[in-house]
Amino acid sequence: MFDLDRWQEIYHVLRKNKMRTFFTAFGVFWGIFMLVVMMGSGNGLRNGVTEGMKDFATNSVFIWSQSTSIPYKGLPRGRNFKFNNDDLDALRKEVPEMEHIAPRIGVNSGQGDNVIHGLKGGSFSLFGDVPDWCKIDPVNVVQGRLLNDKDVLDSRKVAVIGNRVQEVLFKKDENPIGQYIRIQGVWFQVVGVFKPKSQNINFGGDKQQTIFMPFTTVQRAYNFGNSLDFIAVTAKKGNSAASVGDKAIKLLKRRHTIAPNDDQAIGNFNLEEIFQQIGSLFMGIDFLVWLVGTGTLLAGVIGISNIMLVIVKERTKEIGIQRAIGAPPIKIISQIVMESVVLTTIAGFVGLTLGVGLIQLINMAMTTNVESGQMFKNPSVDFNMAITALTILIISGAFAGLIPARRAIKVRPIDALRYE
Repeated sequence: MFDLDRWQEIYHVLRKNKMRTFFTAFGVFWGIFMLVVMMGSGNGLRNGVTEGMKDFATNSVFIWSQSTSIPYKGLPRGRNFKFNNDDLDALRKEVPEMEHIAPRIGVNSGQGDNVIHGLKGGSFSLFGDVPDWCKIDPVNVVQGRLLNDKDVLDSRKVAVIGNRVQEVLFKKDENPIGQYIRIQGVWFQVVGVFKPKSQNINFGGDKQQTIFMPFTTVQRAYNFGNSLDFIAVTAKKGNSAASVGDKAIKLLKRRHTIAPNDDQAIGNFNLEEIFQQIGSLFMGIDFLVWLVGTGTLLAGVIGISNIMLVIVKERTKEIGIQRAIGAPPIKIISQIVMESVVLTTIAGFVGLTLGVGLIQLINMAMTTNVESGQMFKNPSVDFNMAITALTILIISGAFAGLIPARRAIKVRPIDALRYE
């Protein structure tokens, strides 16, 4: 049954000392406000990173040659070596757990413009690739097509350019498809324009300013022989990237006469492990958010408990009168607990509402300024988590009121009436 007198009494008690009530409630408000904002920010960071990496083959390993650090079979330490086309054939034959294998060659651009079209020129990242590379690091085709197996098999002089390359070398309304550009002194026909799906991760620089050419064409046109810079491989379903990468590295060590325990000779980058580390990082962030937020909330609840003790002390005589005229202890306890719960609930609800509102404003601002590759996307707060936090806060507020309530009923009526 709704007791208007009780609610009026709660209102007058909390209104009696406005500044004290405000600062007490502010601790709870700030705690849940910060918890909501931190949860939303954490989710925004998680969404941005996940969105930026979702198109990558997460079961990829990138392998490149360095220099030996251990003498082996009469060969000195510090020996430089290069992977070659025969290594690719050996990997395909002896590591059946691999799904894709993509060699890559980087063309040293030197100084000045390395790509020219008519009177326009620019300096861009140049790579010799195979079609499988775009299965590991996908891009969006804007015009034309990507490299195909025929381009590689026939060593065609064709190129696929990034969207920024198009902007620099061609006029705004000019179609680059079918036109020729000079790359490091060699003429190539443009067959496609692409733009990256994400800018969060880049292998070899800004993909928007990158040009892809057939792997075999680059080897011949720029005197690389049959050497290559590095190899990217992916594991078939049911195999881990780590096991496939280890098997590939062991094979390459045998082929290039490298000590089995020479871990410096061949560098590698396991994208699967990076994804797992990112997952663990966000678990740690979630834990830290809850730890800081809960600690702040706890401080606010303790503040409410302390202020309720002060209020009970101020109302000792009033409580004594209630006890003297026969008020049951449960009524006094419920009155004090309700005051604590009301204060906690109002402060918590305001903090929750403003926190969610701020997150929504940030989300709206980011939606109107969308950029490819942003590391912070769609900050949001899970509704169930927010309600759970508010519920826990209200329950904590009830417990915060129990301590002063229990003290209140322990005071003997005669002593309370004498209290000044």
